[in-house]
Amino acid sequence: MPSISMFYGILVFLCFGDDDHHHAPHIHARYQNDKVSVAIEGGEVLAGSFPEAKLRMLRVWMDIHREELLADWELAKAGDTPFRIRPLE
Repeated sequence: MPSISMFYGILVFLCFGDDDHHHAPHIHARYQNDKVSVAIEGGEVLAGSFPEAKLRMLRVWMDIHREELLADWELAKAGDTPFRIRPLE
């Protein structure tokens, strides 16, 4: 599972060939011992849990980079390596 970004202690990943896992384009994120899967298009939590402040940061980052995330999702779904995306600054 390649990391595509990291900011404020949050690591963001995409899984290769994971289009059937949650049936929606999504990312995986980790912060300390917490893990979450979040839908790219709506920002809803699909699985796991995250500290609320970090989840807000993650969603802001996702809003800023939505088009890049969807393009990376297509790459990862096809088994290709996704591109890195700028962190939240």
